[in-house]
Amino acid sequence: MSKQRINPEGLYDGAAFGMSQATVETDLGLVFVSGQVDWNHQYETTEDSVEGQMRKALDNLKIALTAAGSSVEQLLQVRVYIRGELGEHMEAVAPILSSFLGESRPSVTGIGVASLASPSTLVEVEAVASVR
Repeated sequence: MSKQRINPEGLYDGAAFGMSQATVETDLGLVFVSGQVDWNHQYETTEDSVEGQMRKALDNLKIALTAAGSSVEQLLQVRVYIRGELGEHMEAVAPILSSFLGESRPSVTGIGVASLASPSTLVEVEAVASVR
């Protein structure tokens, strides 16, 4: 197995948590993107709403994908974690996610959770994509 760690300057430094923002498995041509959240370089959220944090997490996902040599069009799987009951947020987040994904239409799983990386974090998005 051959892997490449991806840590774009546009995203917070994950070294403090022992992580990379993404890892490319170069033999298989796959990129595994760590859960992206609405964090600035000081590990703070910048948005207060699920919708705002969803947009920021997706922006960060795009940064990680691009740095790994991939794109939204090459997404294979996306997992969306939302604090609370997922069904209460579907009407608001589904159009944001659909617009972001466009015609790529990867497999998507939505999961409601009790907590995320910090008390102010409401949304986290992880993904697997092709780099070929």
